[in-house]
Amino acid sequence: KLHMVDLAGSERVHKTNAAGQTLREATYINSSLFYLEMVIVALHEKATKGRVHVPYRNSMMTSVLRDSLGGNCKTVMVATASAEAEQTEETISTCKFAQRVAMIKNSAVVNEDLDPTVMIGRLKGEVTTLKEEISYLKGEAGEGTALDAEEIRELERQIGTYVASR
Repeated sequence: KLHMVDLAGSERVHKTNAAGQTLREATYINSSLFYLEMVIVALHEKATKGRVHVPYRNSMMTSVLRDSLGGNCKTVMVATASAEAEQTEETISTCKFAQRVAMIKNSAVVNEDLDPTVMIGRLKGEVTTLKEEISYLKGEAGEGTALDAEEIRELERQIGTYVASR
């Protein structure tokens, strides 16, 4: 999965004097960012304080981003800040948000979908290798020559001596 999300900055309605459709869009943006903030705080508390519930279902965006936020994904956040003096409040807010996001730690592992024919081939090869190893350990591999009766008696004597000394 790859999620690329452009989180619009929080819309300061009192600064932009938004009205009509723009006001509705600003309201949706602000509510989505609010719920995203709730999820990020909850994930941090889950990692540090043992919180159980993370409110992913409060918004569509947090539901879609569930894996990226607290699941099995590597996540990168890029925060864009403005150097303009009149944007200082928004820039500080963005930096604080980025700092909270940075406190979330995901441990991603590769989800591997294997082709059944490849898996069967690999397992058959492993079975063959194990059968060869078993036959070698049982002495059925035909390596070396069999012990004669005198060699067997000598080995038994040496084993007896070793066991008696212990």
